[in-house]
Amino acid sequence: MSTGLTIGYSAALEQFDPAEAVALAAYAESHGFSGTTATDHFQPWVPQQGNASYIWNVLTAVAERTRGDFGPGVTTPTFRHHPALVAQASATLGLMYPGRHWLGIGAGEALSEHVVGQYWPEAPERINRMFEAVEVIQKLFASGIRHRDVKHDGRYFKLESTRLWSMPETAPEILIATGGPVTAKRAGRVADGLITTGAPVDKLGSLLERFAEGRRESGRPVGTAPKVLQLHLSWAATEEEAVRNALTEWPNGGMRFPKADLRSPWEFEQLAKMVRHEDFEGRLLISADPEVHRAAIQQYADLGFDRIYLHNVGRNQREWIDVFGREVLPKVVR
Repeated sequence: MSTGLTIGYSAALEQFDPAEAVALAAYAESHGFSGTTATDHFQPWVPQQGNASYIWNVLTAVAERTRGDFGPGVTTPTFRHHPALVAQASATLGLMYPGRHWLGIGAGEALSEHVVGQYWPEAPERINRMFEAVEVIQKLFASGIRHRDVKHDGRYFKLESTRLWSMPETAPEILIATGGPVTAKRAGRVADGLITTGAPVDKLGSLLERFAEGRRESGRPVGTAPKVLQLHLSWAATEEEAVRNALTEWPNGGMRFPKADLRSPWEFEQLAKMVRHEDFEGRLLISADPEVHRAAIQQYADLGFDRIYLHNVGRNQREWIDVFGREVLPKVVR
């Protein structure tokens, strides 16, 4: 794998208990994966997945067991957490593990965020909340670096005069999760980088173009901004097992409709009964052939992503890590 492109491990905290997730992240790094991202959920997508541990505890344990980069892919600083707490958590990790931690931020989904009993707004408000939260976090990061108090009085959040007292010299990168062109361009104006999930190449190409437009409008260079992809896939020793893993363990990956307003794993379980093998087309690659997966990952690298985190949806994690570490990662080139 060439310089300028890294391929990391995506730890699905919905599927594995925290100790196992940490062990898998360490195992992946020992087999050539560059770093770790982990999912931030209060509930799993479907009951079959069975877990939902607290991401900040897990990230700290991952950092202790590994040497690569790590970050949440992604966290939501708008409902369960005030952005000030997310800023403090991220700054602490940045201080403890210099140069390794990045902060991925998204607009959130009802599955995890409704549990605190707040009103659940429609997508435009959720996105506006996310961008205001980023503003609060950036203010706090700056306060810690400059040793000066800041305050914030916005539409959704308030922050009385304070600062981050424990802060690294360089703030963690803020990556904004984008799924549409408007959000991508807006992210380009304010964020350090972009993070998104696997989708058809033409759609992701459009997102990267709009993100670049936003960067140029803000007067910042395009090439230095990290472009991060979380790629879901299903590999197993046989095609049948790979299909079964996708349908059983990650049926949410085949749901071709907006899912941000669904509140319960049990609702997802009912909808999962309608998911078929063909529903994963263009959304989650299912194959027993490592070369097919290599070619797909290469497409995204060619598109311009410089960090790609792989999530194999089956429970066969160590077998998959062995195979991909040997047959896939070394062959993906920039």
